[in-house]
Amino acid sequence: MLASTSAYRAALLRRLLDTFTQAAPGTDEDALPGESPHARAARLAEAKARAVAALHAGSVVIGSDQVADLNGTVLDKPGTVTEAHRQLEASSGNEVVFHTAVCVIDAQGNAHAHVDETRVVFRTLAHDDIVRYVERERPLDCAGSFKCEGLGITLFERIRNEDPTALVGLPLIATSRLLRAAGLTLP
Repeated sequence: MLASTSAYRAALLRRLLDTFTQAAPGTDEDALPGESPHARAARLAEAKARAVAALHAGSVVIGSDQVADLNGTVLDKPGTVTEAHRQLEASSGNEVVFHTAVCVIDAQGNAHAHVDETRVVFRTLAHDDIVRYVERERPLDCAGSFKCEGLGITLFERIRNEDPTALVGLPLIATSRLLRAAGLTLP
């Protein structure tokens, strides 16, 4: 079971599992005082998984969360075109670290977790580049205001990470390892 209504995460999970259900965890995603982006992603992934597991006893539940970090400033989902422009202008020519956490709650209620760190260096973006990109891609529901599985890839100079799927929102290498640890049989 996927503790998320994200179409992006569901599409990724279909690469590992033929069938699963999705449920909205209804988790408060606000940061705690003094919480690092890494810790926030890990906490929220587990909180989402536990919230859904509490309603579906005996199920294996996957929770995930992603936090974008620009020099210590968290770039949440922008929600508006104006905020997307502001985030991309701030990211232009800079490195943004994406902390993508996954937590699998097994049928006994044990947590198996991992946080993947992806470092993205944005190329220097002209104002017109940002306007065209946001208008065409509408990345208003994505941390950091871009979709790397779409045109967002054109905004970067380079990406460094362990798992290319992490940047989309669910690190499949870690997820497959955690699902096996939770007792599921995968290829």
